[in-house]
Amino acid sequence: MDRFESMRIFVAVAESRGFAAAARQLRLSGPMVTRAVAALEAHLGARLLHRTTRQVRVTETGQRYLLDCKRILAEMDEADALAGGAHVVPKGHLIVTAPVLFGRIHIAPLLMSFLQAHPQVTARAFFVDRVVNLMEEGVDVALRIAHLPDSSLTAVRVGAVRRVIVASPDYLARRGEPMSPADLAEHDALGSSTTGGPASPWLLAAQPSQGDKPVLGPQPRIQLTLNGVEVGIMAAKAGHGLARVLSYQVRDEVAAGHLRIVLQAYEPTPIPVYLVYSEGRSAAAKVRAFVDFAAQQLRAHPALNPQAG
Repeated sequence: MDRFESMRIFVAVAESRGFAAAARQLRLSGPMVTRAVAALEAHLGARLLHRTTRQVRVTETGQRYLLDCKRILAEMDEADALAGGAHVVPKGHLIVTAPVLFGRIHIAPLLMSFLQAHPQVTARAFFVDRVVNLMEEGVDVALRIAHLPDSSLTAVRVGAVRRVIVASPDYLARRGEPMSPADLAEHDALGSSTTGGPASPWLLAAQPSQGDKPVLGPQPRIQLTLNGVEVGIMAAKAGHGLARVLSYQVRDEVAAGHLRIVLQAYEPTPIPVYLVYSEGRSAAAKVRAFVDFAAQQLRAHPALNPQAG
């Protein structure tokens, strides 16, 4: 068996996390798959996979080698297609992740449109409010709302969102509108925590239009802490207090008059929004096509324009 075929088998085992699953996927016998990976490890002089009775897990060396294998195999496939005069068509299985609410509002509709345009692609989307490790969890593309640290990932900026404080008109009529961060101490609020612990503190600018230097000032009284933003938005609409959310999450409610943004002049600097993926220019055609498609659509959406959103 040649080296490239062994590499394809290793990639299948690593991504399916099992020899039997890889054998079924490749329509090979189980012993053939096992021998191919063992031969590859012997050639490299390194262990690529941890094997247990329950699962197969990629080693640290294997993770690096997996990325190289996928890049080399993708380049080979595209070179073969180009040499044969064929257009490289996006195909295969695409895995995309995003924060829960952003995924439901923006990514799911984008994916459905993308799949209609590319019938040879299938996709799986999972929306979670945590940072997903693309390599460890086998994800192709992730949407991140954050100031990104330096990494080996390719990041394509698609916009930005604001962190805003909202309340219902009814609540503001009863309790008054806060005009400066100091006024928050006189208000009730709905807190949020992704870890299940205490609510995250509210950081605001000490002076108007100085959002690049947010500080911890007076805090509202947190009556209820939630680990999901949608319930907090519902509670704010019902008049139970102030809520601190991202602008895209309440854009429709603000436009409809169900919620009002307060303390806008004291907001922190907008948070950038990125699509991130690994392998850069060597990424598979399905990944590059989706990133190009999604970036164009998201950049045109007013919810990702801080002035409009």
